[in-house]
Amino acid sequence: MSTDMKKKELYERVLAYFQQAMPEAETELHYSDPFQLLVAVILSAQCTDRRVNMVTPRLFEDYPTAEAMALATPEVIYEYVRSVSYPNSKALHLVQMAQMLLSDFQGEVPDTLEELIKLPGVGRKTANVVLSVSFSKATMAVDTHVFRVSHRIGLVPKSCTTPLAVERELVRHIPEALIPRAHHWLILHGRYVCQSRKPKCEECGLLGVCQRKI
Repeated sequence: MSTDMKKKELYERVLAYFQQAMPEAETELHYSDPFQLLVAVILSAQCTDRRVNMVTPRLFEDYPTAEAMALATPEVIYEYVRSVSYPNSKALHLVQMAQMLLSDFQGEVPDTLEELIKLPGVGRKTANVVLSVSFSKATMAVDTHVFRVSHRIGLVPKSCTTPLAVERELVRHIPEALIPRAHHWLILHGRYVCQSRKPKCEECGLLGVCQRKI
């Protein structure tokens, strides 16, 4: 298919493929409520979901709520999360985040971007994941997988050089009802097929429309 394929048609083809290939796409992080999801997403920054899922069972057993974690010290939480990336800063952020949930939000995870990014350790990407997964809002968290896949397929132009630019482009073209799932589609495709160093193009159902291969 020619490189001048209309963007609308490209999005329709890509979304149709994902709907068929991964109809039930969801996060691979393990959690039982919005607080635990928030903790897991904070821990997942520059770390694999697999590694996070190895440390959270014990952490959540001992500190299942914001109330419990707010009473801990960063030094204690560090012992639970020491095997993830940047454990010192993440342990500190988790305790501070839990304390702010209690002091500012009655112990409940807020459901707006503006409030979530006030929490220690929570940036726009983390907030968008929580909003999408826990509150079913049409937000698009852009991690390295989403950023890479969106550019390779041609969903976003080369001029989208920041995660925010990619987020805005994707949200503009993806139907609102599909945005929460589209986030997971792009992540999972990047994690298992369109990998960074050695993409498995021979296994990819999007080869016919991928701008990288045309």
